Amino acid sequence: MSALLAALIGYLSGSVPYGLLLSRMAGLGDIRKIGSGNIGATNVLRTGNKKVAAATLLLDALKGVVPVLAFGALLGREAGLVAGIAALIGHVFPVWLGFRGGKGVATGAGVLLAAAWWLGLACALIWLVMAKVTRISSASALTACFAAPLIAWLAGDSQLAIFALALALLIAWRHQANIRRLLAGTEPRIGQKS
Repeated sequence: MSALLAALIGYLSGSVPYGLLLSRMAGLGDIRKIGSGNIGATNVLRTGNKKVAAATLLLDALKGVVPVLAFGALLGREAGLVAGIAALIGHVFPVWLGFRGGKGVATGAGVLLAAAWWLGLACALIWLVMAKVTRISSASALTACFAAPLIAWLAGDSQLAIFALALALLIAWRHQANIRRLLAGTEPRIGQKS
């Protein structure tokens, strides 16, 4: 019962489409009609509004952080991890948008940071280095995502490694189009307007 409650509340937390809501409130229109059509911070940044993009990034991360920390404190680590996976699923498949949501990078980062701060920080550092080198958000995100289970495994935490692998696979699945563009050399750069 506690796992079900964690999953439900985690999903609802993750399903709030902050990028869409903030973009509309800022007068930027429907973010789903520009760039990648994604509701996340990278696509919001393509409008040229850095403040709204930063707010989207922060809120998308927090909707992963809060359920993991809350359920972890109340019901233990496993419940926190269940809430975290559910928050990512909620972001990727929000009921409010016909189950067509974001790609999960910021929410996944928030989930990782809350589940194991050291792992979240390591992945954030990997993302920053890759972003500096490639200037491509998706390449940076995919590299950080797949580094996470390896780092957790090397640290001797197999439960965390499996959890991180599940997050990485879901995020990679949502990045199929990005992966095709990366292979074709047509993936947009960070900050590039559509």
